[in-house]
Amino acid sequence: MTLTPEIHAALMGVTTATLTTVLLKKGVRTAYIRGPFAATEAAKGQRVVGPAFTLRFVPAREDLSTPESWSSPRSTRAAIEDMPADCIVVADAMGVTDAGIFGDILCARMVKKGVTALVTDGMLRDAAGVATTGMAVWCKGMVAPASVASLNFVGWQETIGCGGVCVVPGDTIVADGDGAVVIPAALLEAVTAAAVEQERLEAWIMIQVGKGLALPGLYPPNAETKARYEAETKGG
Repeated sequence: MTLTPEIHAALMGVTTATLTTVLLKKGVRTAYIRGPFAATEAAKGQRVVGPAFTLRFVPAREDLSTPESWSSPRSTRAAIEDMPADCIVVADAMGVTDAGIFGDILCARMVKKGVTALVTDGMLRDAAGVATTGMAVWCKGMVAPASVASLNFVGWQETIGCGGVCVVPGDTIVADGDGAVVIPAALLEAVTAAAVEQERLEAWIMIQVGKGLALPGLYPPNAETKARYEAETKGG
Protein backbone atom coordinates (compact mmCIF):
# COMPACT_ATOMS: atom_id res chain seq x y z
CA MET A 1 0.00 0.00 0.00
CA THR A 2 1.39 3.38 -0.97
CA LEU A 3 1.02 6.56 1.05
CA THR A 4 -1.95 8.32 -0.54
CA PRO A 5 -2.88 11.95 0.23
CA GLU A 6 -5.86 10.68 2.22
CA ILE A 7 -3.76 8.37 4.39
CA HIS A 8 -1.13 11.08 4.80
CA ALA A 9 -3.77 13.51 6.06
CA ALA A 10 -5.18 10.91 8.44
CA LEU A 11 -1.77 10.06 9.91
CA MET A 12 -1.03 13.74 10.52
CA GLY A 13 -3.70 13.51 13.22
CA VAL A 14 -2.30 10.38 14.88
CA THR A 15 0.42 10.31 17.55
CA THR A 16 3.35 7.94 17.42
CA ALA A 17 2.23 6.68 20.83
CA THR A 18 -1.08 5.59 19.32
CA LEU A 19 0.67 4.02 16.35
CA THR A 20 2.95 1.89 18.52
CA THR A 21 -0.09 0.57 20.38
CA VAL A 22 -1.99 -0.21 17.19
CA LEU A 23 1.05 -1.89 15.66
CA LEU A 24 1.53 -3.93 18.83
CA LYS A 25 -2.05 -5.17 18.56
CA LYS A 26 -1.29 -6.23 15.00
CA GLY A 27 1.78 -8.18 16.11
CA VAL A 28 4.49 -5.63 15.28
CA ARG A 29 6.60 -4.98 18.38
CA THR A 30 9.64 -3.39 16.73
CA ALA A 31 8.28 -0.27 15.08
CA TYR A 32 9.70 2.49 17.29
CA ILE A 33 13.15 3.69 16.20
CA ARG A 34 15.19 3.82 19.40
CA GLY A 35 17.47 6.78 19.93
CA PRO A 36 16.39 9.68 17.72
CA PHE A 37 14.63 12.69 19.23
CA ALA A 38 13.43 15.96 17.72
CA ALA A 39 16.80 17.72 17.57
CA THR A 40 16.06 20.88 15.57
CA GLU A 41 13.48 23.60 16.04
CA ALA A 42 11.98 22.60 12.70
CA ALA A 43 11.23 19.17 14.19
CA LYS A 44 9.98 20.25 17.60
CA GLY A 45 6.27 20.63 18.15
CA GLN A 46 5.23 19.13 14.85
CA ARG A 47 4.45 15.79 13.25
CA VAL A 48 5.81 14.61 9.91
CA VAL A 49 4.62 11.77 7.69
CA GLY A 50 6.32 10.42 4.58
CA PRO A 51 7.71 7.42 2.70
CA ALA A 52 11.08 6.14 3.86
CA PHE A 53 14.16 6.84 1.75
CA THR A 54 16.91 4.75 3.32
CA LEU A 55 20.66 5.30 3.73
CA ARG A 56 23.16 2.80 5.11
CA PHE A 57 26.49 3.31 6.84
CA VAL A 58 28.92 0.62 8.01
CA PRO A 59 32.02 0.84 10.21
CA ALA A 60 34.85 2.96 8.86
CA ARG A 61 37.80 1.39 7.11
CA GLU A 62 40.94 3.43 6.57
CA ASP A 63 41.23 2.88 2.82
CA LEU A 64 37.54 3.62 2.19
CA SER A 65 36.47 6.20 4.75
CA THR A 66 38.34 9.22 3.42
CA PRO A 67 37.40 12.78 2.47
CA GLU A 68 37.96 11.70 -1.13
CA SER A 69 35.06 9.26 -0.81
CA TRP A 70 32.67 12.21 -0.68
CA SER A 71 33.22 12.62 -4.43
CA SER A 72 32.47 8.97 -5.19
CA PRO A 73 29.43 7.99 -7.31
CA ARG A 74 28.34 6.04 -4.22
CA SER A 75 28.30 8.86 -1.70
CA THR A 76 25.87 10.72 0.49
CA ARG A 77 26.01 13.51 -2.08
CA ALA A 78 24.85 11.18 -4.85
CA ALA A 79 22.14 9.73 -2.61
CA ILE A 80 20.77 13.19 -1.84
CA GLU A 81 20.39 13.90 -5.56
CA ASP A 82 18.24 10.75 -5.80
CA MET A 83 15.87 11.80 -3.01
CA PRO A 84 12.32 12.61 -4.11
CA ALA A 85 10.32 15.48 -2.66
CA ASP A 86 8.25 14.69 0.45
CA CYS A 87 10.29 11.64 1.48
CA ILE A 88 11.61 11.08 4.99
CA VAL A 89 15.25 10.06 4.97
CA VAL A 90 16.04 7.23 7.40
CA ALA A 91 19.76 6.71 7.94
CA ASP A 92 21.27 3.65 9.57
CA ALA A 93 24.36 4.99 11.36
CA MET A 94 24.59 1.97 13.69
CA GLY A 95 24.03 4.21 16.71
CA VAL A 96 27.54 5.69 16.35
CA THR A 97 27.85 8.83 18.45
CA ASP A 98 31.34 10.09 17.65
CA ALA A 99 30.77 11.21 14.04
CA GLY A 100 28.05 13.23 12.33
CA ILE A 101 26.57 11.85 9.13
CA PHE A 102 25.33 15.19 7.73
CA GLY A 103 26.10 18.87 8.22
CA ASP A 104 24.56 22.16 7.19
CA ILE A 105 25.39 22.04 3.45
CA LEU A 106 23.93 18.58 2.93
CA CYS A 107 20.84 19.45 4.98
CA ALA A 108 20.39 22.66 2.98
CA ARG A 109 20.42 20.65 -0.25
CA MET A 110 17.87 18.21 1.17
CA VAL A 111 15.59 21.10 2.10
CA LYS A 112 15.98 22.53 -1.41
CA LYS A 113 14.93 19.17 -2.84
CA GLY A 114 11.78 19.14 -0.71
CA VAL A 115 12.79 16.36 1.68
CA THR A 116 10.35 16.34 4.61
CA ALA A 117 12.67 15.21 7.41
CA LEU A 118 15.74 13.23 8.41
CA VAL A 119 15.62 10.42 10.98
CA THR A 120 18.80 8.68 12.10
CA ASP A 121 20.06 6.60 15.00
CA GLY A 122 23.33 8.51 14.67
CA MET A 123 24.52 12.09 14.99
CA LEU A 124 24.69 15.26 12.92
CA ARG A 125 27.29 18.02 12.90
CA ASP A 126 27.30 21.80 12.31
CA ALA A 127 24.45 22.25 14.78
CA ALA A 128 24.05 26.01 14.31
CA GLY A 129 24.22 25.74 10.54
CA VAL A 130 21.76 22.84 10.37
CA ALA A 131 19.33 24.89 12.43
CA THR A 132 19.41 27.72 9.88
CA THR A 133 18.46 25.35 7.04
CA GLY A 134 15.04 24.64 8.53
CA MET A 135 15.60 20.89 8.23
CA ALA A 136 13.43 18.78 10.52
CA VAL A 137 15.87 16.35 12.14
CA TRP A 138 15.35 13.46 14.53
CA CYS A 139 18.75 12.19 15.69
CA LYS A 140 20.73 11.27 18.81
CA GLY A 141 22.59 14.57 19.02
CA MET A 142 25.27 16.77 17.51
CA VAL A 143 29.06 16.31 17.31
CA ALA A 144 31.98 17.92 15.48
CA PRO A 145 33.74 15.06 13.59
CA ALA A 146 32.73 14.19 10.04
CA SER A 147 31.15 10.86 9.11
CA VAL A 148 34.37 9.33 7.76
CA ALA A 149 35.93 9.56 11.20
CA SER A 150 33.93 6.48 12.21
CA LEU A 151 31.61 5.50 9.35
CA ASN A 152 31.65 4.46 5.72
CA PHE A 153 28.63 5.20 3.53
CA VAL A 154 27.73 2.21 1.36
CA GLY A 155 24.32 2.69 -0.23
CA TRP A 156 20.79 3.94 -0.39
CA GLN A 157 17.28 2.65 -1.04
CA GLU A 158 17.90 -0.78 0.44
CA THR A 159 16.53 -2.49 3.53
CA ILE A 160 18.29 -1.19 6.66
CA GLY A 161 18.19 -1.44 10.41
CA CYS A 162 17.79 1.86 12.22
CA GLY A 163 17.48 2.11 15.98
CA GLY A 164 16.69 -1.58 16.20
CA VAL A 165 13.96 -1.46 13.55
CA CYS A 166 13.90 -2.95 10.06
CA VAL A 167 13.10 -0.22 7.52
CA VAL A 168 12.24 -1.01 3.91
CA PRO A 169 12.21 1.74 1.27
CA GLY A 170 8.63 2.92 0.89
CA ASP A 171 7.58 2.07 4.45
CA THR A 172 5.75 4.99 6.02
CA ILE A 173 7.52 7.02 8.69
CA VAL A 174 5.68 9.09 11.29
CA ALA A 175 7.73 11.25 13.66
CA ASP A 176 6.68 13.66 16.39
CA GLY A 177 7.73 14.76 19.86
CA ASP A 178 7.83 11.15 21.08
CA GLY A 179 10.17 9.95 18.32
CA ALA A 180 9.78 8.07 15.04
CA VAL A 181 7.72 5.02 14.09
CA VAL A 182 7.87 2.77 11.02
CA ILE A 183 4.62 1.48 9.50
CA PRO A 184 5.23 -1.50 7.18
CA ALA A 185 3.80 -0.87 3.72
CA ALA A 186 1.62 -3.99 3.82
CA LEU A 187 -0.09 -2.77 7.02
CA LEU A 188 -0.43 0.90 6.15
CA GLU A 189 -4.15 1.03 5.37
CA ALA A 190 -5.23 -1.18 8.27
CA VAL A 191 -2.96 0.55 10.79
CA THR A 192 -4.12 4.01 9.71
CA ALA A 193 -7.81 3.12 10.03
CA ALA A 194 -7.31 1.53 13.44
CA ALA A 195 -5.16 4.42 14.67
CA VAL A 196 -7.68 7.06 13.63
CA GLU A 197 -10.41 5.18 15.47
CA GLN A 198 -8.16 4.76 18.53
CA GLU A 199 -7.57 8.52 18.63
CA ARG A 200 -11.33 9.15 18.51
CA LEU A 201 -11.96 6.63 21.27
CA GLU A 202 -9.25 8.05 23.52
CA ALA A 203 -10.52 11.61 22.99
CA TRP A 204 -13.93 10.43 24.19
CA ILE A 205 -12.34 8.60 27.14
CA MET A 206 -10.53 11.78 28.15
CA ILE A 207 -13.90 13.51 28.35
CA GLN A 208 -15.17 10.76 30.63
CA VAL A 209 -12.08 11.07 32.83
CA GLY A 210 -12.77 14.79 33.04
CA LYS A 211 -16.25 13.96 34.31
CA GLY A 212 -14.73 11.94 37.13
CA LEU A 213 -15.27 8.40 35.87
CA ALA A 214 -13.00 5.68 37.26
CA LEU A 215 -10.59 3.90 34.94
CA PRO A 216 -11.60 0.23 35.46
CA GLY A 217 -13.91 -0.66 32.60
CA LEU A 218 -13.28 2.71 30.96
CA TYR A 219 -9.66 2.34 29.84
CA PRO A 220 -9.39 -0.12 28.29
CA PRO A 221 -13.12 -0.01 27.61
CA ASN A 222 -15.30 -2.97 28.50
CA ALA A 223 -18.34 -3.99 26.47
CA GLU A 224 -20.63 -1.56 28.31
CA THR A 225 -18.26 1.36 27.75
CA LYS A 226 -17.85 0.48 24.09
CA ALA A 227 -21.60 0.41 23.64
CA ARG A 228 -21.94 3.83 25.28
CA TYR A 229 -19.12 5.20 23.13
CA GLU A 230 -20.84 3.94 19.99
CA ALA A 231 -24.16 5.39 21.05
CA GLU A 232 -22.77 8.80 21.95
CA THR A 233 -20.40 9.26 19.02
CA LYS A 234 -21.91 7.35 16.16
CA GLY A 235 -25.62 7.36 16.87
CA GLY A 236 -25.54 3.59 17.34
